Amino acid sequence: MAYTEVSGNRVPIRMWTDPNTVEPQAMAQLYNVTTLPWIHGLAVMPDVHYGKGATVGSVIAMRDAVSPAAVGVDIGCGMTAVRTSLRAEDLPDDLRKLRSGLEEAVPVGHASHRTPVDPRRLPEVRSRNWDEFWDRFDTLTDRVQRLRERALHQLGTLGGGNHFLEVCLDENDAVWVVLHSGSRNIGNELARYHIEEAQKLPHNQDLPDRDLAVFLTGTPEMESYRNDLFWAQEYARRNRDVMMGLACAVMRKQFPGVQFPEWISCHHNYVAEETYDGVDLLVTRKGAIRAGRGDLGIIPGSMATGSYIVRGLGNPASFNSAAHGAGRKMSRSQARKRFTQADLIKQTEGVECRKDTGVIDEIPAAYKDINEVIAAQTDLVEVVTHLRQVVCVKG
Repeated sequence: MAYTEVSGNRVPIRMWTDPNTVEPQAMAQLYNVTTLPWIHGLAVMPDVHYGKGATVGSVIAMRDAVSPAAVGVDIGCGMTAVRTSLRAEDLPDDLRKLRSGLEEAVPVGHASHRTPVDPRRLPEVRSRNWDEFWDRFDTLTDRVQRLRERALHQLGTLGGGNHFLEVCLDENDAVWVVLHSGSRNIGNELARYHIEEAQKLPHNQDLPDRDLAVFLTGTPEMESYRNDLFWAQEYARRNRDVMMGLACAVMRKQFPGVQFPEWISCHHNYVAEETYDGVDLLVTRKGAIRAGRGDLGIIPGSMATGSYIVRGLGNPASFNSAAHGAGRKMSRSQARKRFTQADLIKQTEGVECRKDTGVIDEIPAAYKDINEVIAAQTDLVEVVTHLRQVVCVKG
């Protein structure tokens, strides 16, 4: 579908969804973004929903300014997908051992590694220059210096909520490993600190929403934020890299000789420096992936509806962006009140996963229809393949 243009204050709101289906609170947030003096453009993805400060599923392009809340508190959150050399027929009928192996290798929820992982001992980990990366920790704001050990122990951990680690089959029955996670506690701490710092600045005192407070290019506050932000984005990418290395080790142990020929990775909560309309801009994608022409991306659904591997079409109207997932259609508390364990068991039939009351808030019915989300952005991405999970690990 082509986008619908809704009137804003300084710029129009380009929406790849029916504006009438978007929550009033989210629409109010979107309009507030268009009042910012630094705004160049706003694109809204089909999985849009209410978030802190800025909506999830929004792409905000600004001149010489960036809003930390428009990135999100899980800086660098994103996806990694790896195609293996295995076929569906190589998997056992009972997948409990595979799920247990993954859960043992990758801590979930609030858990961390007892001993920090040495990524250099994992053959599949592609990130390099680890000493240089950790040396940069000393340049981060003083607010987080006490968290170095925690960040070390959390490297290679999944977290909770909508984060997951899955084994999937594509449309040709090839086996994939897919995961979704971000920058863990250190990214959250950095994000919250900088949101608070931005709110104190004089130029942010008259904004319609104090959570939209921005840093301005050329200021010490912006330089501090950029330093911390880009480090946290890299931590998130490396965290997924290490987790995938651990998952691949489990696969290699249970399936000797397995190979991992194709890797895809993408952020969906981040800032990028990009040029549109001949203007250098700071583009924040909060719940959106980059979909430049030829870019491969991953758009997940829920814990029983699988994920899509997509290829970007490079649509400048969306600032070369696409949706990051199905998006929630009800809050976690609403889901817990509405659904039962029996509902969860029924909706996750055929998937080896947790089916207890602790993950009812992640029940598939709490999310939008991923197929509808994909259908709403045919001018942003083309589908490469659909993955359906057979194992799902949740925090």
